[in-house]
Amino acid sequence: MRRFCLRLSASAAPSPFASVKLGPPDAILGLTVAFNNDTFAKKVNLGVGAYRDDNGKPVVLNCVKEAEKRVLALNNHEYAPIQGVDSFVSAAQKLILGNNSSLLKDKRAASVQAISGTGSLRVGAEFLKRFFPKKIIYMPNPTWGNHTPVFKDCDFDVRQYTYYNPSTCGLNIEALLGDLAKAEEGSVVLLHACAHNPTGVDPTAAQWTQIKDVVRGRNLYPFIDCAYQGFATGDPLQDAAMVRLFDDGTPNGFVLAQSFAKNFGLYGERVGMFSVACRDQEEAERVLSQVKILVRPMYSNPPIHGARLVGTVLNDEALATEWRGELKGMVDRIILMRTELKKTLTGLGSTLPWDHITSQKGMFCFTGLKKDEVERMIKEFHIYLTGDGRISIPGLTSKNVHYVAEAMYTCTKDRK
Repeated sequence: MRRFCLRLSASAAPSPFASVKLGPPDAILGLTVAFNNDTFAKKVNLGVGAYRDDNGKPVVLNCVKEAEKRVLALNNHEYAPIQGVDSFVSAAQKLILGNNSSLLKDKRAASVQAISGTGSLRVGAEFLKRFFPKKIIYMPNPTWGNHTPVFKDCDFDVRQYTYYNPSTCGLNIEALLGDLAKAEEGSVVLLHACAHNPTGVDPTAAQWTQIKDVVRGRNLYPFIDCAYQGFATGDPLQDAAMVRLFDDGTPNGFVLAQSFAKNFGLYGERVGMFSVACRDQEEAERVLSQVKILVRPMYSNPPIHGARLVGTVLNDEALATEWRGELKGMVDRIILMRTELKKTLTGLGSTLPWDHITSQKGMFCFTGLKKDEVERMIKEFHIYLTGDGRISIPGLTSKNVHYVAEAMYTCTKDRK
């Protein structure tokens, strides 16, 4: 009888998770679910940021296929070191910093392989949480939706600086510089290296110099996010120019997050890297030791397969050349779709300015569509895009680009 009462009491006790609230669905993944459930024959998914070929299919690069043969032949699934696959780490450093980097020559770069771009950001945020004096970070408005929660979860005070100009669908450089000039000294500032997500708007080389001068003059600490190296221009070296601009030997340094999901088509392999630009080799050794201490209880060490693929390609001259060619081919298709979308809108008689479609860079385009127009695109035309009007250009193909343009024209022709 006593045992029964104890069981009854335990079963009547409330769950420790009874107060947990149902969280909102992810905006992008929610679009994909809606798209998959849609039975309309001409439906188009312009929400997901993943490259697709002209048939709307995922692409596995030929250089990756060859690298995979070599990696599988190793027949080795041993743990990587805490800092990751060393051949990948060194190749990733050279790819973004360049062979002539003083950081590399002087061994001042402390780098660890991380779980793609998001994991690199999180490792970086956790490192700064432990060791950076001021827990304030300024982010561009708008920025990638995951940036804010990553840093808020690491107890940062997240603030914004002006970036996008809705009236021109371009960069608001004057307001950007003005906001950074007023930012609290000693704070962190998040900078997108290239192919800004979600706007596709990048500063020019001259504007990057202006930004750097304000950042250094205000003693702001750059956190550079490079998720799309090569996806802006088709040239990885050119796309990393702003990183090398900040590699100026100043004691301030910077931190850097890299992702190889897009430029290698390795979305599910989660290959990334986090780096700290240090004052000297001795500081780099101390920093690396602390980042490894941080990583050990977080995920112990990173997965090896994707890193081996990237390292195999970048460390083989022939495969690296093939990769650059395939990367350029992906970017060329994106540029072609941008051109065709703008051309079709103009040909339909739209009087709205659409030059931003071709001037913006990378995977995404901030179309300038208003919220009600986006809702109409989805409900009436079954074209799925985010509520801010962002579209993923690789979702366009030669078969659907005219349909998308016609829908955009119909939804915007009566705009006042």
